Amino acid sequence: MHSISSTLSQPLYSIAATRQIERQAAASLPPHTLMQRAGLSVARLALALAPHARCIWVACGPGNNGGDGFEAALHLHQWGKTVCVTWTGLASGNAQLPPDAHAARARALAAGVPMAAEPPPDFDFCIDALLGIGATLNPQRAGNDLMQQWLNRMQASGVPRLAVDVPSGLDADTGRSSATTSIAATAREISATGIFTLSLLTLKPGLFTASGRDSAGQVWFDDLGTKSEDSTPCAWLLGADRASQPLRARAAHASNKGSFGDVAVVGGQSGAGAATHMTGAALLAARAALHAGAGRVFVALLGNAGPKLDPQQPELMFRAPDALDLKHQVVVCGCGGGEAVKTVIAHILSTAARLVLDADALNAIAADPQLQALLASRQQDGCSTVLTPHPLEAARLAGTTAAEVQADRLAAARQLAERFQCVVALKGSGTVVAAPGQQTVINSTGNALLATAGTGDVLAGMLGARLASGQSAFEAACSAVFAHGLAADTWATTRTGQALTASALATAISVSSQA
Repeated sequence: MHSISSTLSQPLYSIAATRQIERQAAASLPPHTLMQRAGLSVARLALALAPHARCIWVACGPGNNGGDGFEAALHLHQWGKTVCVTWTGLASGNAQLPPDAHAARARALAAGVPMAAEPPPDFDFCIDALLGIGATLNPQRAGNDLMQQWLNRMQASGVPRLAVDVPSGLDADTGRSSATTSIAATAREISATGIFTLSLLTLKPGLFTASGRDSAGQVWFDDLGTKSEDSTPCAWLLGADRASQPLRARAAHASNKGSFGDVAVVGGQSGAGAATHMTGAALLAARAALHAGAGRVFVALLGNAGPKLDPQQPELMFRAPDALDLKHQVVVCGCGGGEAVKTVIAHILSTAARLVLDADALNAIAADPQLQALLASRQQDGCSTVLTPHPLEAARLAGTTAAEVQADRLAAARQLAERFQCVVALKGSGTVVAAPGQQTVINSTGNALLATAGTGDVLAGMLGARLASGQSAFEAACSAVFAHGLAADTWATTRTGQALTASALATAISVSSQA
């Protein structure tokens, strides 16, 4: 059993694959062995997390997840802890349980584990063993209201809580929560009281994207002594071992600025006729590209009233859009481009060999079928393309809604990647990187400090620098999103309480990526 961090990449398995692994393992073991191992693991982690807990409440549900809870309660009781078990079957009168869970409950009762219809009034640690993988909170399900009440009670208590396998109501495949009242933990709750999940047999993708990261808190893992080599992961959790090193970490001494490539940022609508002036977005992307290691960075503002010098970053070189060498520079297009991006996007799609598309470039493509066709044909011409949409931009490209994108982020990213034959970095909690022919990854770094204007522009610039260094589009996307999130994580631990602005992030990346 170990905690999950951003150090090592981890394979993630779907519900279907997890059940297959469970069936294969159970067939080679004595009856009830997996549930007994699971319960012991849960009890050990609970004791480690709360060694001085005076009363532990274990909430057990109607399935095998509840059986794991009964087994955990048995061990904690035998170790001298005060335990109180509530079970939906006892409270609702529906006493049906699967065979393994029934046996676990019988063992707990025989050992004298106290069981009650209501939670104890003075618990200081709680275990959520209500619903496991594949089960959702559904008003039509017997005992649903009771489970929802107990989950609300856990959250309102403010005491540490441990979820068995997955937090109840969380879809293990997608990270979508079916709880009617949010049971997600804030970062303050996680650090102050402790929100934990012990994933059993396999790690599930839903724990790390959409609502998963908030609901699960700190994730631990125990494979229960099983092997999953014969099963194919549905995705990978991206760790530092699969994210490329900083661009200049191992550069040859005889390097020159040309060794690290050129990035051209096209965006930043300005000019007398512009409805809005968004030069800041382009400058943020350009500064990020420079601090991420690009050899030279050019800025092509869309308009004639923009600055010709960035006083904070005088190394940036300003050019007219038609003066750029699109075939030999990595182009980052769309950051603050507004409506003006429509005047250049077709030419860029047709000409740029390596391209990062963000923000207004994505919106322009979403509204124009001809631009969509141009985008999809780039791969056939040997061109590299990375899209960096947030959920609403992804929805526009897919012709759907942001809610539908968030309901299954992995599927949404994969569908866009296949449709446009490019790399897609779907931003958000647990950024998803997908590409044709590649295993999808979920980023393990980042936090809510990134939820501020301009941080997406910074990511686009970082991506441009990675592409300029010679990385493949998929490798560049993975390493950029990892470093982007790592900068926010480093800021959170070293500058507690200080807001992270996009301009600060653009310079912080060069420091955090060396960590």
